[in-house]
Amino acid sequence: MTRLGSLLQRLARDTSGLAMTELALATPLLLTAGLYGTEVAWLALTHLKISQTAMQIADNASRIGDTSMLENRRIYESDIDDVFAGAGIEAGKSTDLFNRGRVIISSLEVVPGSPSKQQYIHWQRCLGTKDWSSTFGNEGAGLSDPTFKGMGPSGSEVTAYDEDDAVIFVEIAYDYQPLFGDVFIKDNLINVYGAFNVRDSRDLSKIYQRDNASPDPVARCNKFSSSL
Repeated sequence: MTRLGSLLQRLARDTSGLAMTELALATPLLLTAGLYGTEVAWLALTHLKISQTAMQIADNASRIGDTSMLENRRIYESDIDDVFAGAGIEAGKSTDLFNRGRVIISSLEVVPGSPSKQQYIHWQRCLGTKDWSSTFGNEGAGLSDPTFKGMGPSGSEVTAYDEDDAVIFVEIAYDYQPLFGDVFIKDNLINVYGAFNVRDSRDLSKIYQRDNASPDPVARCNKFSSSL
């Protein structure tokens, strides 16, 4: 009994494993905090990349068109196809934009002959496999709906100035893929948009084909594909 009591006393005074015990207890908390921070940082970076891509698409789409001193710029389906191709490069391979999301390009204009400058969506082009329609209206919205005020959040809609003006509005809906599954991020939808006024004078009548005998692909919004 004396030897047993002595052993227990030595164990009680022994603190050599205290740091290891504390580390073992703290490691799960530190690991969780580290993984959570990594997930949040990756989400923020991805959100920034998608947002910048939306702005880049709107900027590029507002500049396209033939340069002519004799007539307003015409835009072609091939121009829009090029904008989509550039969007894939801008977003980067790791983002896999068109397989995980949907890009919607809209031309917001004034209804011809409208004294109140009624807004409407003249045309839309879409690319991506995600089943998503524009949050702010589809092609033709506003033609027969006087309550249509433009595109964007309620109260902050963007609008075209007059019949000779157009605003390119871009919306992206993207399914974020978390690094650690659904452990930290439950809602993985990223929905962003951007808008730019059309540069120069553009022929707003329609989107042309460069060669009607061999037409370029049209990115219709009833298609859900990752490529044209």
